[in-house]
This record gives sequence, C-alpha cells and structure tokens, in this order.
Amino acid sequence: MLHYAVVFFVIALVAALFGFGGIAAGAAGIAKILFFVFVVLAVATSLVGLMRR
Repeated sequence: MLHYAVVFFVIALVAALFGFGGIAAGAAGIAKILFFVFVVLAVATSLVGLMRR
C-alpha cells in the first residue's frame, strides 16, 4: 500500500510539473489517503503483534 502511495505521489509531481493542476491535486489526495491507511494498518498490526506475545 505504501508503494501505491509513492506511485500516486510521483504521478502528482509529474502532473504538476506539466501544469495539470486538477490531476495533480487528485493524485496527491489519493496518495495522502493511502499513506494514512498504511500508517493505521501498520500501527494496528504492531499492536496485535505485541498482544500475541
């Protein structure tokens, strides 16, 4: 999931470079959502792993 966030971030950077502001904003928004979902899942997995010990 983190990989997809980075891919959308790169797409946003390239789109912004070429002047496609709407596409860049959309890709950046998707990248932000995917990053936060990744962080939440990583924390949840860490907590479950600690509770199993």
